[in-house]
Amino acid sequence: MIDLNENITRSLAGDLDAFNQLVLQFQSQVYNQAYRIIGEPDAAADATQEAFISAYRKLHTYRGGSFKSWLLRIVSNACYDEYRRRKRQPVVPLIPENQQGEELETASWLEDPGESPEQSAERSELSRAIQICLDRLEFDFRMMVVLVDIQGMDYASAADITNNPLGTVKSRLARARKSLQECLRGFQELLPGRFRHLDEVATE
Repeated sequence: MIDLNENITRSLAGDLDAFNQLVLQFQSQVYNQAYRIIGEPDAAADATQEAFISAYRKLHTYRGGSFKSWLLRIVSNACYDEYRRRKRQPVVPLIPENQQGEELETASWLEDPGESPEQSAERSELSRAIQICLDRLEFDFRMMVVLVDIQGMDYASAADITNNPLGTVKSRLARARKSLQECLRGFQELLPGRFRHLDEVATE
């Protein structure tokens, strides 16, 4: 089985099949980031496509290090471009939809195939509330939450990806988390019981 580094090396040498393997490896993560940032399935799909096209064209600029961080920077830029191109007013659906307009039970980043039906329903409700509240954040603040709290990046990587000082990342993330917490308080009836006592959690 060809590993990540070998696919990168072969892609840099012009092997399109190797690059396609990179696409397959990262496409779910790239789309999930784009969807969480933009909040619209069609726009997220467009941004995902543009990100991989751009990555292929700019592959010669990759100088080693974390390929994931390099790719997520391109994805973030594609999200910015797509968000600005559409110039849309924020639309907050109660239930997220996929590209076919079908209701999404949950986002893939929250999936746990080993959970019970009750846990699945609980997670679905939480996912809906989270996406609604993410959509209400300003774009730059939403970006920080997606990179750090959803994608699991550290502050330094988020700063590198967004071309912001470390202090800016920390301050925006702190403000974004506070806004999310306040927003989720408005969905206490929607949230599972164990997520309803946000004031208590915040003071622990």
